[in-house]
Amino acid sequence: KIWVFNSACSRFFAPSDLSGIGGMRIEYIRACPMWRNEAPRYDCVFVNIGPEDVGIRGLKVARIRAFFSFNYGGTLYPCAVVRWFDIIGDSPDEDTGMWMVRPACGTNNAPVYNIIHVDLIYRAAHLIPVYGRRFLHRDINLHNSYDSFRTFYVNKYADHHAFELAS
Repeated sequence: KIWVFNSACSRFFAPSDLSGIGGMRIEYIRACPMWRNEAPRYDCVFVNIGPEDVGIRGLKVARIRAFFSFNYGGTLYPCAVVRWFDIIGDSPDEDTGMWMVRPACGTNNAPVYNIIHVDLIYRAAHLIPVYGRRFLHRDINLHNSYDSFRTFYVNKYADHHAFELAS
């Protein structure tokens, strides 16, 4: 049997943010096919890829498409389906100081998805679309912007901890 969930809670230590107990923070990460009876909501996250690296080099950016869990051999496995983003370049953008990412594509430009254990999710990530020079289409809104753009800035200005991670 597989159980599907619309959100998960991320608890993490943010030493620069003393508003929590000893720097501890809690965030809710959502993967909802219908958010507040309006439209889908699929949040982006930082995923731990290696403890030896610091900051963005030890993380990947992904968009959560679903949370689920299953029991195998008496052990419960909480998982997430993610769509990966690739970091563009070897350093942050010169003008903004922010790293840039784009949705990862495999063979024939197919999106790259994986199933990961939820313990690999570090915290929520905020991405800002690279808008370009043209006017935005009227249909673009907060519900479909991740699907409407091909390149994003990793917003390090969302909070103190994001600044530390994405600098």
